Amino acid sequence: GFIFQVASFQGVAVRSLSTSSPHDHPEHGRLVYKGNLAKAVLGVKFFSYSTSIFNLFMMPYIMLKSGIGVESLLVQAAFYGLIGIFTFVTPVTLHLLTKGYVIRLYYKDELDTYTAITYNAILAEKATVFHQKDVKIPDISKMFTTFYAKTKSMLVNPLLFPNPQDYNHLMGYDKSSFFKFEDLE
Repeated sequence: GFIFQVASFQGVAVRSLSTSSPHDHPEHGRLVYKGNLAKAVLGVKFFSYSTSIFNLFMMPYIMLKSGIGVESLLVQAAFYGLIGIFTFVTPVTLHLLTKGYVIRLYYKDELDTYTAITYNAILAEKATVFHQKDVKIPDISKMFTTFYAKTKSMLVNPLLFPNPQDYNHLMGYDKSSFFKFEDLE
């Protein structure tokens, strides 16, 4: 339905603006990863935000028509509280859960730096540049975190890397120090 129509419409609008592929950003390096849930995340957040805005505009009208305001302060407080939860808590929670979802990941070989593209709170794309040595893997597996870039939690799906070697390098698995001779001395 509606969520995906909105997301795909925005995708079409963005695509028609540029003549090349929308994901070609030579300044970021080569594209090594593309998240397959980017449109769904954007759609769900957009839907959540639009519902919240609708609630804010409808609240005074509902209060006026239903006469809840006249009833009692307790009923009024409960009503505002309930609407408030859906209006503010849902989008904030959604943002906190999805802010680390990596839409695209670029890599610059010569500098060993990555650029992760995520969505910010206002649904715009945000670029985070980090070095491979900034990557930290959480001690215990976390639900919405694959790795930390400096202090930011990032979520990627290892299976979506066209070249598994790119994932291994990102996570530092390719320079694993388990069997280095200098460690044995």
